[in-house]
Amino acid sequence: MLSFSTRKVLIVGLGLIGGSLARALRSRHVVEEVVGYDLNRAECELGVTLGVIDRVAESLPAAVAEADLVVLAVPVKVMETVLDQVRPHLRPNTLLSDVGSTKGNIVAAARRQFERLPPGFVPGHPIAGTEKSGVAASDAEMFVRRKVILTPLPESSPEATLALARLWQAVGAEVLQMDVQRHDEVLAATSHLPHLLAFSLVDTLAQEAENTDIFRYAAGGFRDFTRIAASDPTMWHDICFANRDQLLAQIDRFTAGVGRLRAAIAAGDSQSLLGIFTRAKASREHFSRILARSAYSPDLHKHPLRFIVRAAGALSGRAEVPGDRSISHRAIMLAALADGISDIEGFLESEDSLATLQALRDLGVVIEGPHLGMVRVYGVGLHGLRRPAGALYLGGSGTSMRLLAGLLAAQPFDTELYGDDGLMCESMRSVIEPLCRIGADIQGAEDGRPPLRIRGGQTLHGVTAPLPLRSAQVKSALLLAGLYSQEPICMTQQTPTRDHTERMLASFGCAPVDDAGQLCVSAVSSLQAQRLRVPADWSMAANFIVAASITPGSEIRLQGVGVNPTRNGLLAVLTAMGADIQLLECREQGGEPVADLQIRYAPLRGGEFGPEHWTTMRDELPLLLVAAVAASGRTLLRFDAGSRYPSVERMVELLCALGARIERGAEGLAIEGGRLHAGCISCGGDYRVAMAATVAAAIAQGQIEVSACGSVAQVFPEFVEQARRLGIDIYKEEG
Repeated sequence: MLSFSTRKVLIVGLGLIGGSLARALRSRHVVEEVVGYDLNRAECELGVTLGVIDRVAESLPAAVAEADLVVLAVPVKVMETVLDQVRPHLRPNTLLSDVGSTKGNIVAAARRQFERLPPGFVPGHPIAGTEKSGVAASDAEMFVRRKVILTPLPESSPEATLALARLWQAVGAEVLQMDVQRHDEVLAATSHLPHLLAFSLVDTLAQEAENTDIFRYAAGGFRDFTRIAASDPTMWHDICFANRDQLLAQIDRFTAGVGRLRAAIAAGDSQSLLGIFTRAKASREHFSRILARSAYSPDLHKHPLRFIVRAAGALSGRAEVPGDRSISHRAIMLAALADGISDIEGFLESEDSLATLQALRDLGVVIEGPHLGMVRVYGVGLHGLRRPAGALYLGGSGTSMRLLAGLLAAQPFDTELYGDDGLMCESMRSVIEPLCRIGADIQGAEDGRPPLRIRGGQTLHGVTAPLPLRSAQVKSALLLAGLYSQEPICMTQQTPTRDHTERMLASFGCAPVDDAGQLCVSAVSSLQAQRLRVPADWSMAANFIVAASITPGSEIRLQGVGVNPTRNGLLAVLTAMGADIQLLECREQGGEPVADLQIRYAPLRGGEFGPEHWTTMRDELPLLLVAAVAASGRTLLRFDAGSRYPSVERMVELLCALGARIERGAEGLAIEGGRLHAGCISCGGDYRVAMAATVAAAIAQGQIEVSACGSVAQVFPEFVEQARRLGIDIYKEEG
């Protein structure tokens, strides 16, 4: 087996890229010696003077014979000539690579030159550069955090590929591997076409009679786009011929796209124009997320963040609570399937809802916004979704994946769903299995983990035995699939779950039938567009409800809060403990019960509460623990054997660390009322615990510091500001 070294490197061609690689290798002491060769002797001598290379190669054959690695950094049109010059002098274990932006022509030239391609030949392409040229413009940091694509061939030795990859990594690059043809297709679209468009635009405008004024008044956008038209014309002339077929295909696609844009402008087609612009804007941001495998919502929740909270005086005033996450989700999905334009207010820009919104854009739906909670959706109808260009990326949103699995199960096209690293580890069996029982064809990885591959063209049908359910998300997926089923899909709920989907379906014109605990949905011909407002999220409002309920002298008002009975179990429990909470101006929005909440302080007393309450207040259980500590007497919380509530377990640990008296028993938790002391605690990244710990400061004798609170920004970005508006003494520190 051959071994490959990179101790002595010969760079043939000391232009911008070749010179930058040489300078990077020397400045980082990656290799023992960097030798330069260029037909322009002055460039080589300047390279020595600037410290770019160690020495100039006096003879190309001799330099090749001595080198461990030969990098060809010459124009594509002379690549075959240079290959012919170096070929006789390569040793069996010499690494040979290049930096050209086209690969097919270089590989073809190499096959003509070599009777058999050497195992050390690994074509490469650093995606880096500027409009400048020459060794004087070389930059040792050129490749830092830039991508380098290697295109190893069947003849390339894996050891050679590894050695070359490590060399590029040593100068700061991210190394990827790709097939030669695929490389040329991708680069034609993402690099070559934009350069040609910039050249063409500047050339076209330069021929205008009044071109002086055109260029004099050009704004920053024009300068940014056309900057690359200052690149080397000869190089781009050569690239056009080297990657001719792929470039022509991309030019044809772009021409067709411009034709659609022109037709929309000429016809005054507002919806088509908005579709082009909104898809382009969202896609530009979406591509960045896919490449980084990041979430949809702002990455503030990944930054180290802690809350500093002190007990304060009475709370008063009003606070703005964000829109309900679950309802935001469903409103966007059903609006996309409706006929007509739906206007949605109060939309929450959270991880889940933004992932769903982008997926629907990828499925051909025109969506304006979100902007200050406003979203306009141009519905395509039940049968108007289109095949996406690729797999649908859902960030970290398991909710999006489960609901979309139901929606896409009966579409006429195949789809694939995937997400970030966390989501890819989450099992989706709970939704795959019931959907497959009604005729869907969904394949996941081991244990039902993503990616989920959904085969299109399936006929969905009802089932003889009603499907048992434990999850509102699975129920929602089946309800969405039922919009396309030939027969009614019926299901029974073993325990009550959130009914937002049923209510939202009814408001759009498809009301599921609930008969003695059996829920059935049947296909309809259409859904009707709506104008609706998403209620304020009960789970977020609950933090301020508990804070006011345990802080003497408090009186606050929260407007437009959703009080869905499948969600507001905490209301009943707090009322039983003596809380003074009034529901005012009760009304309905989009099928959801909504009210203004007025909360006045009233002394709480302990009580006994069991599992029958938890299904309608699972997210608020950490807050109930805080209320129990603030109450007089003893509170007993009973849980079913074997049930796990991670947020409760963590909240118990934090409260005990602050002096709470909580006993764990066979039946559940026994909490004695009392005060808390100061302390520094971590919520472990759980936003529920982070906000509940903030509320606990109201009964603390001293300052509480809560770390790992970044996740709060994902669900309630304005939490700290709204808390301060009500009078809570809180501020945040980053880092």
